[in-house]
Amino acid sequence: MEFAELVEYRKSVRAFKPDAIEQDKLERVMNAARLAPSAANVQPWKFILVKDDAMKRAMVDLCWKQRFVAEAPLVIVACALPARTRIGGAPSAMVDAAIAVTHLILAAAAEKLGTCWIGAFESQPLKELLTIPDDVSIAAVLPIGYPVDDSRVAKSRKAFDQIICEETWA
Repeated sequence: MEFAELVEYRKSVRAFKPDAIEQDKLERVMNAARLAPSAANVQPWKFILVKDDAMKRAMVDLCWKQRFVAEAPLVIVACALPARTRIGGAPSAMVDAAIAVTHLILAAAAEKLGTCWIGAFESQPLKELLTIPDDVSIAAVLPIGYPVDDSRVAKSRKAFDQIICEETWA
C-alpha cells in the first residue's frame, strides 16, 4: 500500500474481532514505533502491552467507560519517560511519544489492524493499575486488533485554505 493510500485507509476503530494479532505483525508495528524520531534521539518512550482480559476490563472504567478497550485483543499503553530534551522551550517527551504512537498506528493500518487513539483516561489510577512510575506520563491508550467492519468511509476534513497559511498567519 502506498503511503497516501495508507493515510486515507487508516481510521479509528472501536469494534474488534476477538482474533489474536500474529506475533510477526505485532513486531512490525512495534518496530515502527521504535524507529520513530525523537528530540536528540533520546527515544523517551515505553510501551505496555496488555492482553489479560481482567486487566483490560479494569481499564474500561479508567478510560471513561469506553467498553471497546476490553474488546480488543491487545491494548497498548504508550508512556512518555522523563527526558531533559526540549522543543520550543517545553519538555519534548510527550511530543516524542506522540510521534512514536503515530508511527505505530500507521504501521498497524498497513497490517490491516485497527486502532483508536484514546486520550480520555484517568491518568493516576491507570498508572497505579499498570505500576507506572510517578515520573512517567501516559501519552495514549491504544486498543488494537482486527476491525469488525473494515469498510472505509471518506473522512471529513477541513479544506486546505482553513489549515494552511503562507509566509504569515493571516
